[in-house]
Amino acid sequence: MPMFNRIDHTEIITRDMAGSIKFYTEILGFELTSNHKMDGSRGITEISFLKLGDTSLELLEFPDAEPIPSKPQVGYRMMAITVDDMPSAIAYLKEKGVTISREPMSLGESWRGEFLDNNGIALEIRQW
Repeated sequence: MPMFNRIDHTEIITRDMAGSIKFYTEILGFELTSNHKMDGSRGITEISFLKLGDTSLELLEFPDAEPIPSKPQVGYRMMAITVDDMPSAIAYLKEKGVTISREPMSLGESWRGEFLDNNGIALEIRQW
């Protein structure tokens, strides 16, 4: 029997917790499940957990976080969110002022595109 079950959550670092909560809840439909102010002793001033379906996201506010690297680096690359209707999802994101960083393209069995969150973090959008 395997001891590992599933990925519990993904962490995203932000400098602007309020803006990130607004983006993920109001635009992408996540639900805020908990929010905790921190003392800043480890650089973290706030932690929030959000949920979308059975997926959890942890937002960590580091006001002094380094900027996003200008080129790929070793490590985590991006989170992907599935949609039922790619054209409608892209139109919705554009209507909300979200930057589409890669227009959707067909990969045969699926469509894949990318957009940016309020921090400039790339998120994948996928229709299977």
